[in-house]
Amino acid sequence: MVQRFDVSDRFAAGAQYVAGRLVPGGSGSPHAVVDPATGERVHSYELAGAADVDRAVGAASEAFPAWAGATPADRSDAMHRWAARLRELTGEFVYAESLQCGKPLKLSAEFDVPGSFDNVAFFAGAARQLPGVAAAEYSGEHTSYVRREPLGVIGSIAPWNYPLQMAAWKILPAVAAGNTIVLKPSELTPFTALMFADAAREAGIPDGVVNIVTGAGQEAGEALVGHPGVAMTSFTGSTAVGKRVAEIATSTVKRLHLELGGKAPFVVFDDADLEAAAHGAVAGALINSGQDCTAATRAYVQRPLYEAFVAAVADLMNGVRVGDPFADGTDLGPLISHAQRDRVAGFVDRARAYATVVTGGAAPGGDLAKGAYYLPTLITDAPQDSEIVQNEVFGPVLAVLPFDSDDEGIALANDTPYGLAASAWSRDVFRTGRAAREIQAGCVWINDHIPIISEMPHGGYKASGYGKDMSVYSFEEYTQIKHVMSDTTGAARKPWHRTVFG
Repeated sequence: MVQRFDVSDRFAAGAQYVAGRLVPGGSGSPHAVVDPATGERVHSYELAGAADVDRAVGAASEAFPAWAGATPADRSDAMHRWAARLRELTGEFVYAESLQCGKPLKLSAEFDVPGSFDNVAFFAGAARQLPGVAAAEYSGEHTSYVRREPLGVIGSIAPWNYPLQMAAWKILPAVAAGNTIVLKPSELTPFTALMFADAAREAGIPDGVVNIVTGAGQEAGEALVGHPGVAMTSFTGSTAVGKRVAEIATSTVKRLHLELGGKAPFVVFDDADLEAAAHGAVAGALINSGQDCTAATRAYVQRPLYEAFVAAVADLMNGVRVGDPFADGTDLGPLISHAQRDRVAGFVDRARAYATVVTGGAAPGGDLAKGAYYLPTLITDAPQDSEIVQNEVFGPVLAVLPFDSDDEGIALANDTPYGLAASAWSRDVFRTGRAAREIQAGCVWINDHIPIISEMPHGGYKASGYGKDMSVYSFEEYTQIKHVMSDTTGAARKPWHRTVFG
């Protein structure tokens, strides 16, 4: 029996984290967290309702004045302690993340957990460097300067595909800038967000600065977005739900940050390194079982390389080891749920009517039949306007299409409503430079696909949303700008007073 992470006692007090402690939800609706690798329940808790959201916002509001008034150095020191405490808990976070999501241990241990903890260290430093405009006498008679101030209580909603990373991306820039926060993680994956908040308390971050409400979107999520005590909403999720979030936030005149769906193009020019491109496509398409809004989902390959690329990708996909996330040697785990697996299967099954399934296209049997697994899938011959090319599948599925001219390749890359991420593959710096300029996406990788770093921003164009996570650019979302203008003359009567009297 493969060892799994035991959560039976850890969250016995509840799956809500308010004012520094775990508490039960009050919605009256029980919820079970299911291990997607086995289909078995691993924990049950009561979901948060509107009253729980109100309590969490109240705790954040009470904590805000002191936290906002702390010096940047004090906030930075607290976040450095937080980073140190998290590093001590690395193993627990790895196992908890793999349990609730079905991620292979190596993905949690080498990507999700260290990347999230690096975010904490980055924002601990960035907390001391909130930029403003230097003072100057722009009018000649006044000194002007800009203050960058926190907004207040932030209400954020994070998805289930990267629970720890998304919690970090939402919480860290908000609190580094002096805000307090109420985060709603997905009810499917609450464990690591709750552990992340509790580690903040252990590091000495005051109670109420970081709060977690775990509930359903239509109840807890909408209550959080619409709460009058929330100054700003940050949401990561599907474009369809993002539109609903925007409707609610707009009605209360909140600032809004949206990181929505994606359909990342993977453009391979005819002078690309074929081996590198094939490996990059398989890794970029299958990371997190394809449940990544920046995953490589549609590869456009210039015709001279097309057949060789398809053959290489199919061969690599057939070698990927699908299995138990906690077992040695597993490359690909299950999808988040059986419902998500069936959704992905529906996309592929409908595509059979107009495209070719080269490899995969099924759920594995045998020992994996009880889990939410789906085999790595390669599709060719799909039209550009087809569902499998245009819509977000969110599974281990890659569609490959040929193109002839460079103009056509870039045009096809831009031919979806989305614009979150993309990659271009070529040995020619002029080709890659053109692709970087002309592909409409918030991130364009050159001869790679997927890597992210704390120092650089993440966010999209078009229907993929607006605003940035990570990097110092994220402070633009979580601060407000105040212009202060001070008279330098001491004169009682100013020349402009003539426009009003005397």
